[in-house]
Amino acid sequence: MLAGTGRRKWIWIGLAAVPAIRIYYVQEMIAALIIFSVLFVGAATVVLIIFLVDRASQQIVVWAEAGVARLIHRVLAASKA
Repeated sequence: MLAGTGRRKWIWIGLAAVPAIRIYYVQEMIAALIIFSVLFVGAATVVLIIFLVDRASQQIVVWAEAGVARLIHRVLAASKA
């Protein structure tokens, strides 16, 4: 019995939403929401890419630092010989 009342409730909400969507102000607000949502997702994507590049570059620097240190030791050892 409760499932039937939930269905009726959603039917009434849907019926009330149809005329509301026809109002110009509501259409304008929905369009603005979509535009700002797309802009927010774009900005979040850019921030995520910058974050991931920063994290990857930190790992690359750690890896390269160890390689450069070995190279310097080899060069110094070769120059003393």
